[in-house]
Amino acid sequence: MSTRRKMICGCGALAAAGWLGGCASGGRAQPEPGSAPGTPGAAARGARPQPLPRGVISAATLTVFIESDGRIGASFAGLSYEKAYLAVPCFTPDNERLLGLFRRLGPSLLRVGGDSVDRVLWTPGGSGRSRGQVAPADVEALAGFLDGCAWRVLYGVNLATSTPAAAADEVAYAVHALGASLYGIELGNEPDLYTGGYFAHFTLADFEQRWQRFRGAIIARTPGVSFTGPADAGHVSDWTVPFGVHTGGQIALLTQHHYRGSGRSPLATITTLLSPDSALADELAVLGQATTRSGVPYRLAETNSFFGGGAPHVSDRYAAALWVIDLLFGIAQAGGAGANLHGGGGGYTPIADSDGAVIGPRPLYYGMLLFTLAGEGTLRRCSLATEVTGVSAYALERTDGALSVVVVNKDATHNLSLSIDCGRAVAQASLVALTGPAADALSGVCIQGSEVGADGAFSPQPPYRLPHSGRLVHCYVAALSAALIRVS
Repeated sequence: MSTRRKMICGCGALAAAGWLGGCASGGRAQPEPGSAPGTPGAAARGARPQPLPRGVISAATLTVFIESDGRIGASFAGLSYEKAYLAVPCFTPDNERLLGLFRRLGPSLLRVGGDSVDRVLWTPGGSGRSRGQVAPADVEALAGFLDGCAWRVLYGVNLATSTPAAAADEVAYAVHALGASLYGIELGNEPDLYTGGYFAHFTLADFEQRWQRFRGAIIARTPGVSFTGPADAGHVSDWTVPFGVHTGGQIALLTQHHYRGSGRSPLATITTLLSPDSALADELAVLGQATTRSGVPYRLAETNSFFGGGAPHVSDRYAAALWVIDLLFGIAQAGGAGANLHGGGGGYTPIADSDGAVIGPRPLYYGMLLFTLAGEGTLRRCSLATEVTGVSAYALERTDGALSVVVVNKDATHNLSLSIDCGRAVAQASLVALTGPAADALSGVCIQGSEVGADGAFSPQPPYRLPHSGRLVHCYVAALSAALIRVS
């Protein structure tokens, strides 16, 4: 973070329903799904129909097309933590609560880096768990944690205040200890902000030269290790893209950071968070063009709502769960390889903790979980027609052949009566809902009526069975909710 800023038990209901792979006119009442004439009766099959939402109901239609609109691959939704967290009892093989919450989302990619990476020194003779240092015991503990949840790690190394020799020694040990759990090495953090902090003046050319010296020392000790970068805070066009060109085939992943703005700004509100982010769209477009030219995929390796730990009463609230779904699908539509939501401690973190002791999942975690439940596969272009503002929709043709449709209704008062043309014959359809008491709610967030426990335990109610006919599916999407519709 910048100062600017194996599945476990409990998922039986969704697994049994096939949800987990491996684990308009306002005010007019609409018929309850399953009761409309001409639709197959869900009750006849013994399934539970979706209840009619209370309040204003507005009509909406969604059409899914065959054209591709991006892709969601493995490890798309990951997490990011400060490297300083290696000095607390957090990433250890006996932290069962954190392991359970990672397993619930995973397997995926953990990025260990952030601002602290350039202040943490490799101490090969250290005993471990010492602030400002990373020792062999800390790396061994991380390896045990990763083995316990089947995640991989993007491992950050000090570029600003360390030396090439120390970096080479640390990476050699990390490669040995982490083995196949190591995704790649990230040198430094947000080097576009080094000027005035670590160096009186630090240009892109200075960074590229220093990066090459460190990389050269590392590969001399550990040939074949993968690198990522540049992990910029911003400056996409004049730092990230030129770095990608300069490094050529030396990096496996082009990395960028993005936040909506400062958590201390008066503009850091729920309304801002849930509104379109034009700056992000512009950045993703530039990154997508760079990937097309270079063939190197890009990833937002550190991102969240507002930097500086988040905006009070915004970043840690239910609104963030709805926001992150749009963020992740938007990155996929723009050709990105994934994102790592930065966390640790409180504020905007997906998982709240105190010095590594897990308190529990925050609302943001639920949005990430709903996204991962949609699955992996190819996004399909879709068109949504509704008079209600603040509604977004996505369609994913999963690798198992099923269709996942995700609809996010950020409007606080209007429920949707949604008719979906799936573009294919429908054999069965069901729905899981993400709900919360209010946009600014800190607790009470659920997926299909169930909260996620501090250890990752999760016992959702059975999905709602939806009425369908031919290519059409009907459902409701309540105000301030997200719906995940599975069609086969």
